[in-house]
Amino acid sequence: MADPDPLPRLWSATELRNDPTAGTLRTVLDWCVRYLVAPHPELGRSGAVCPYTAPALRRDLLYLAELPGVTDVPRISAAVDALRDRYQRAVATMPDDEAELLTYLLVLPDVDRTDPGPLDALQARVKDEFVTEGLMVGQFHPYCPNPGLWNEDFRPLRSPVPLLAVRRMLVFDLPFLTGSARHFDAWVSRFAGHLPARVRSQLSHRVVAG
Repeated sequence: MADPDPLPRLWSATELRNDPTAGTLRTVLDWCVRYLVAPHPELGRSGAVCPYTAPALRRDLLYLAELPGVTDVPRISAAVDALRDRYQRAVATMPDDEAELLTYLLVLPDVDRTDPGPLDALQARVKDEFVTEGLMVGQFHPYCPNPGLWNEDFRPLRSPVPLLAVRRMLVFDLPFLTGSARHFDAWVSRFAGHLPARVRSQLSHRVVAG
């Protein structure tokens, strides 16, 4: 007998808004609406904290899944693999304008919020495979130390509940991928020859600075 799918149901934002029993998933969705789609005085630039969340919500392309009671890395890792596979199957059926907005959030309410090191390590470990497949994976939790791109004193990836986010790699993800030659090569192979002026400027600056 095959092992059961380690990933639970994916809920759309619309489904969660209409379900008064959604609990933690509704908490995360409310955080997306209050925080990710809004500007922030410490962000260091104009616009929303995450410029992709609002259009994803408008087109109902933000989905959330929850793993309650799960704290061990192997089970979380299996769920992340299943999430990636399900994501790839979904985007294969979508037009590009929808695929670029499709976002999956894996909510991990029982991961130790005071010791998120294992979650950070898991994200760092799986990022190579995700990036190679043209995907981005990011970790969010209450103590996430990752600084903002425009203000190093701002911590944009802090969320009320630990979670991992998956979406398609976009041309403007370049600043998140320059710390690894493998990640940078994956970005170049996907986007070389189709670079907007702002991205060309960023790339030139980083090459010269390096």
